[in-house]
Amino acid sequence: MAIQLTESAANQIRKALTKRGSGVGLRLGIKKVGCSGWAYVFDYADEVRPGDATFEAHDAKLVIDAESLATIDGSVLDFRKEGLKEAFKVENPNV
Repeated sequence: MAIQLTESAANQIRKALTKRGSGVGLRLGIKKVGCSGWAYVFDYADEVRPGDATFEAHDAKLVIDAESLATIDGSVLDFRKEGLKEAFKVENPNV
C-alpha cells in the first residue's frame, strides 16, 4: 500500500507545521458524509498511533489510519493554487 506526495504537497505540509510550531506531519482520513458519499479529512498529526501508516517524501510526513488507507491506497496527494483558491487535492484511482 502506498500514497505519493508531490513536492508541492510536501512543501505545504512543512510550511504549516513550521507555522504551527509542532506536529509530526499531516493526517489524512476519510469520513462518511450524506447518504452515499465520502469526504477527505485533513488535520495535524501530533503522533503516529498504533495501526497508522506513514508515508514520507520531500522531507514531509503523511499519516493515515488503517481504515482510511484501504480507500485511499494508490492515491497522490497534491497541493494546488488556482487563482485565490488553494487546497490539498487527492487524486484517488479508487473513486
